[in-house]
Amino acid sequence: MLKYVKCCLLGITCLFGFEPLNGQEGVIVLPSIIRNNEGVTAIAVESSRTDLATIGKRAFNLHGAFRNTDAKQAAYVVQLEPSGPQAVYLKVRSNGIAGANLLDERIGGEDPVKATLRACDRVVEFVSGQPGFFGGKLAFIGKRSGVSEVYTSDILFQSVRPLTADKALVTGPSWSPDGKQLLYTTYFKTGFPDIYLMDLEAGVRRAIANYKGTNTGGRFSPDGQKIAMVISGTSDTEICVSDASGKGLKRLTANKSLESGPSWSPDGEHLVFASDARGKPQLYTLSVQGGQLKRLPTRVSRFCTEPAWNPVNSDLIAFTASAGGRFQICIYDAALRKAHFITNGTSSAVEPVWLNDGRHIIYTKKSTKGTNLVLLDTKSKKEQNLHRSAFGSSSCASFVYP
Repeated sequence: MLKYVKCCLLGITCLFGFEPLNGQEGVIVLPSIIRNNEGVTAIAVESSRTDLATIGKRAFNLHGAFRNTDAKQAAYVVQLEPSGPQAVYLKVRSNGIAGANLLDERIGGEDPVKATLRACDRVVEFVSGQPGFFGGKLAFIGKRSGVSEVYTSDILFQSVRPLTADKALVTGPSWSPDGKQLLYTTYFKTGFPDIYLMDLEAGVRRAIANYKGTNTGGRFSPDGQKIAMVISGTSDTEICVSDASGKGLKRLTANKSLESGPSWSPDGEHLVFASDARGKPQLYTLSVQGGQLKRLPTRVSRFCTEPAWNPVNSDLIAFTASAGGRFQICIYDAALRKAHFITNGTSSAVEPVWLNDGRHIIYTKKSTKGTNLVLLDTKSKKEQNLHRSAFGSSSCASFVYP
């Protein structure tokens, strides 16, 4: 049976769990979340290497549930030390309890930066019980020197590299669940929108949907076995599903409406997408087995598009809606059968994509100063740009945590 002791350390409310072990009282098993009154955990990051400490602090600064501070005021002290070229040692201790480290692990990665980010994810999981997102990777459209290409990067934009060099209009990158393949739409070669599949391990790519007309919106299912896409053929655009190689194409809709932006439900059984069946785009769901379209009663705007289904909570769908002459990000809650705005800035916010924790969203911010990717914590409403303006323009993000 757990016994709890409540104490106060420098204004931080602490709650620790103690569990008997072999009949002995007071053996620590796992402390619960330690937070201040704002619901934010104070954390200190230390390392003998300045670069690892900087990366750790930048990572936790992105997460709305954590606040960087010094060791004396922190609920948790995180120690990061190098361990060879591809790993770090992670140690976590609490100021409220003397003795052994709460965590003492060796965390691997492709390089010290990625290992450090995954170590920070381990801390998030340990403290909150929820997955971290720091070790994931992005695909996005970057525009530098007037040319748009597909890029990939870590969440901190420490390691950015282009994946294409076609000098052609490109859009809609989307990862496979294992992060080894990437779908995107490009006007490369034909001058018309075709869906390409890039195999990053093999270093090859090929068109998987280059039918006459437009081919857009390629999205892998959660298990990676299917691809949803939008195909126009010679007439109306329709939602279609194929296998993971683009074969066995099956049309799910058959109407004169304009459909766009399919997104998979977490269980892979349904799709949500935008359709202008009522004149202006609204959100609809449809079983991947076919059947009737079901309109979502968002009730926030006459123009709703770019839906993204939450990978953790199937009740939540983020989307873009027109409001006050610009676009903003909304979340539809199926349990409440209504939506609410989560951005309300003077700039337009579009193209939402959920991260793996089901809490954070990356969206594209469009303003007179340019276009860039922004990380939004849907709980604290904390927003941060993911890169400096010197990089150029960025948009249309896709995220994966392989």
